[in-house]
Amino acid sequence: MVDNTLGRIFKITSFGESHGQLIGIIVDGTPAGIELNVQLIQRELDMRKPGQSSLTTSRMEEDKVKIVSGIFNKKTTGAPICLFIENKDIDSSKYEEFRKFLRPSHIDFTASKKYGNYYDYRGSGRFSGRITAGFVMAGAIAKQILKKYNITIFAYTKSIGNIEDEKEYDVSNYKQFLELRERSLVRTLDQEKSRLMEALVNEVKDHKDSIGGLIKCIVNGFPAGKGGPIFNSIESNISKAIFSIPAIKGIEFGAGFKASNMKGSEHNDPWIFKDGEIKTLKNDSGGIIGGISTGMPIEFTVSVKPPASIGILQKTVNIESMENVEIEFSGRHDPCIVPRVIPVVEAMTSVVLLDCLLINGFVPRVFDP
Repeated sequence: MVDNTLGRIFKITSFGESHGQLIGIIVDGTPAGIELNVQLIQRELDMRKPGQSSLTTSRMEEDKVKIVSGIFNKKTTGAPICLFIENKDIDSSKYEEFRKFLRPSHIDFTASKKYGNYYDYRGSGRFSGRITAGFVMAGAIAKQILKKYNITIFAYTKSIGNIEDEKEYDVSNYKQFLELRERSLVRTLDQEKSRLMEALVNEVKDHKDSIGGLIKCIVNGFPAGKGGPIFNSIESNISKAIFSIPAIKGIEFGAGFKASNMKGSEHNDPWIFKDGEIKTLKNDSGGIIGGISTGMPIEFTVSVKPPASIGILQKTVNIESMENVEIEFSGRHDPCIVPRVIPVVEAMTSVVLLDCLLINGFVPRVFDP
């Protein structure tokens, strides 16, 4: 595998497997002398880890971050930062039991075609959502640097199934909305919608099924004029990073797919001069025009598919006998991963935007030398 690194200056390299010893990330390109709060990295990991509530998988992992290089006396040294967590609550027995059956919408068939019988199939190995713990650790570093410059990234659950919060939120009051989001088991902002979403997740869980949803992400404080045209557009780079998250099936910026039903007079964002700045009256462009930031909030929505691991009888193939069969799979799985994907979306967005700033000549000042 050679497809494990993202970024040009602020680079991250992912390693580890779902049922291996470790999951980790190597972060290269962090300027020296920046003070990092390890507790904030752990807090981000805690938002992603399994076993948070009755709505998540019963796998219980501590996910305690360990840093083995790149930080000395709480400050970055300029060397690569290596962070990892240990896998402890591992039960591979179900994967051995069902190995001869192709799990619907899992990587069993495609991975075997690419890597033969050498890939780690336990818990989907390198293809597991568990590798995103490394993404979150890298993003927690990027997020801390961006926040020093008043750039904040905030994501929340917009919908689960057919239950959607259609309100538009101004999340510039970052702390208030963080507290509001964390009151909800599904990490949405409307408490009534939260109760409906929780009930829906419990319903599909009782039927041994799963369900997906939408996540809205809003970036405030990102300066205008960053990014590039064509193959280095902010949209292109964010999209690549977001699609690196397992289970993401779609992304739209600003008005997104609704723009296909709009007229130009409806979709165009009029320019205005207000409070000493050039802004737009609305933001259907999602804060990006021509691949370059406008200074307005960067806004996008991602589609998260229902988890493929369900306990319902399904059609599949026995690859030993080459027969069509029906089988019911078992194991510890999430009925809905939308709430746990939120910190991953924020993390990958943070990684891309910090890299974008560094590419555009941004040099973070050293804090408390």
